[in-house]
Amino acid sequence: MEYTNLGRTGLRVSRLALGCMSFGDPKRGLHSWTLDDDAAAPLLRQAVELGVTFWDTANVYQQGTSEEIIGRAMRRFSRREEIVLATKLSGKMHDGPGGSGLSRTAILEQANASLERLGTDHVDVLYIHRFDDSTPVEETMQALDDLVRSGKVRYLGASSMYAWQFAKLQQAAAVGGWTPFVAMQDQYNLLKREEEREMIPMCADMGVGLVPYSPNGKGRLTRPRGESTARAELDSVAKAFDAEADGPIIDVVEQIAAEREVPMARVALAWVLRNPTVAAPIVGATKAKHLDDAVAALELTLTEDEVARLEAPYVTQPPFWW
Repeated sequence: MEYTNLGRTGLRVSRLALGCMSFGDPKRGLHSWTLDDDAAAPLLRQAVELGVTFWDTANVYQQGTSEEIIGRAMRRFSRREEIVLATKLSGKMHDGPGGSGLSRTAILEQANASLERLGTDHVDVLYIHRFDDSTPVEETMQALDDLVRSGKVRYLGASSMYAWQFAKLQQAAAVGGWTPFVAMQDQYNLLKREEEREMIPMCADMGVGLVPYSPNGKGRLTRPRGESTARAELDSVAKAFDAEADGPIIDVVEQIAAEREVPMARVALAWVLRNPTVAAPIVGATKAKHLDDAVAALELTLTEDEVARLEAPYVTQPPFWW
């Protein structure tokens, strides 16, 4: 495993982050394919053994049960001090005023609830999961700053929003003297590259570390066109990302993987890792080989010719889902 600083902070994180949306009670929440305690345990132990110490979850992942599983696994397979723990808030947990969004009420209620489920007195990185256009950014930033000052949160991050929205939040923090964001978690892979236009250059300029999710394009970049998996058939969110333009890119990944005699997942992830703004791509895992391939991608250096081939089929896309 390799390690790096998160943006311009002194926080050292593993070069890969463990995406914990895969873990949680399959009978609760949005996904029916998630792994419960017993099924998740071998993967979480494997992550520790491989040196993947940056763990990323969220309150909405299977209605809080992902956080519960992560908290138990952290104590079982490691020590709190050895894990860089990240979670998120803003998604809907209940109908009350503190159940969703980025109001002061919601931020304080949901942060405390996450800490209780995780069984810890602090998280290392707290992300706002989405932008909340119904709450003044000053209210959001002041509430987040209070959490940092209380010691319950060490660093702040944001996820999936337009660059102007992120700039507005950062400006509010600067004017108010509040804690700024040091990490941006957005979708970035060979199939989704629109972030290269504004968000990634802005993060590079601000010293914000990129922690991209879906580096393998919701699994689309890990298998040839036409092949599917059980998760792909069940995951309605993943299906929403399918696009006709994906096919030629997937074909090139397959070709280069065959030439290198490596799995397609390693090629796709190696491409994301080469971006200097990327601190740690988030890797979701439901099988041991997923983590093995991710770690092996750290050793794969793509040539300039291979990069040009991978990037050539990409076409401009409209804004997506969020």
